[in-house]
Amino acid sequence: MSRYIDWPEGMKCRLKTIVSGETDVSSDPGVVISTVLGSCVSVCIFDPQAGIGGANHYFLSTERGHSASYGAVAMELLINGLMRMGAERGRMRAKLFGGALMKSGLGDIGKDNATFALSYLQTERFPIMAMDLGGFSARRLHFHPVTGKARVVLTDQMPTEGTSAAARNRNDLELF
Repeated sequence: MSRYIDWPEGMKCRLKTIVSGETDVSSDPGVVISTVLGSCVSVCIFDPQAGIGGANHYFLSTERGHSASYGAVAMELLINGLMRMGAERGRMRAKLFGGALMKSGLGDIGKDNATFALSYLQTERFPIMAMDLGGFSARRLHFHPVTGKARVVLTDQMPTEGTSAAARNRNDLELF
């Protein structure tokens, strides 16, 4: 069963959801990549000239194996996936989201994840066009890979079954 969203510019787009450890790349103007982030980070990279973009979702920035949920592997999968579809490294732009402090007393994994993403993109010389990192709220991210547009909905708590959207949403932020 496909889910749809009317965004951007009133377009009816199919939602492709990714979860921790996943990456998705697309050149389909009818697709929006969606994920929910707490302390996790999603790096969205797009080539505006080629109309290709993608997003990853990783939980820990350090590699403790070869799982795609770790930062360096997630970044390589995203960049290589974009280049396989025709994106050029010199035209790629990045946007970053997530990295919240969700539970005190467990360390600030979100900050570590965000720091990793910023450092990685700086080292690899990817321009960062927008970011929404840190804080204490979970986020739902919608990313339109063809245009690079992103929209973030902040929540006071992770969505639960039966909770209305109005009760969950604290603030909408649309980043171009």
